[in-house]
Amino acid sequence: MNDSAPGAVASDRAAAAAERARVLAQALPFLRRYAGATIVVKYGGHAMGEEVLAEQFGGDIALLKQVGINPVVVHGGGPQINAMLKRLAIQSTFVDGLRVTDEAMVEVVEMVLAGTVNKQVASLITRAGALAVGICGKDGGMIRARKLTRVKRDPDSNIERVLDLGFVGEPVGIDVRVIHALTGGGLVPVIAPVGIGDEGQTYNINADTVAAAVAGALHATRLIMLTDVPGVLDNAKHLIPDLTLAQVQQGIDDGTITGGMIPKVENCVEAVKQGVKGAVILDGRVPHACLLELFTEGGTGTIIHR
Repeated sequence: MNDSAPGAVASDRAAAAAERARVLAQALPFLRRYAGATIVVKYGGHAMGEEVLAEQFGGDIALLKQVGINPVVVHGGGPQINAMLKRLAIQSTFVDGLRVTDEAMVEVVEMVLAGTVNKQVASLITRAGALAVGICGKDGGMIRARKLTRVKRDPDSNIERVLDLGFVGEPVGIDVRVIHALTGGGLVPVIAPVGIGDEGQTYNINADTVAAAVAGALHATRLIMLTDVPGVLDNAKHLIPDLTLAQVQQGIDDGTITGGMIPKVENCVEAVKQGVKGAVILDGRVPHACLLELFTEGGTGTIIHR
């Protein structure tokens, strides 16, 4: 029994080596396809909140950089903001999924997003072997923003009223020079979704919206939206792997695409219209979701393209 143990170990090692070689051989065409490409990744949800997934994410982004791809990360931080507001006894209200942000709250949002969370995400990537730099949209005037307004119609009177969301903004322009300076210097930009207005106001911006705007401005090869669902699902709850812009609109019109998925697909559509070759919505709870999407045939989520 002891005599056969070394042979069994050698056999196991050979099998493991063969498996690694097979995986590398399958990934090689995709590595060539994306060499030098810019990939924008929106990072948030459970993938950010769970320690093991967070470590894997940092490793995946570092790997992308190491194989010649230029990843750009845009992150959210809703749960972390909620936790800090609770500690400070500041009450939050939401309108259509957007946090109403007054002057006191926007200071907390900036502190959490551009401070704590931003540096944590950059640190994950740096520890995994790629140099990441945390920045926010105010740095270098990178994300120029304006106040976001929402109009709500009363179902009874049919009267529309404008909702004041405070310091919630939307991007009106992305200055890509800071991003290019970082990626050209071998660094990974990690961007907090905080923008700056014409008068120097700080605006809290939805991370999906920022990721789409950044991807469009960079003419990225891919925009990857990490979510807490497998992708866009049909009425039978099966994954739809592929959607054109026209099919997205049809899905919204016929009720296939509903709820919180609507703004996600709309951001993806806007990115594609601005020149992104494909925008993908996929499940960030799946280990190594980004690598599986980029380096396997068919990917794992829903890709939206022209």
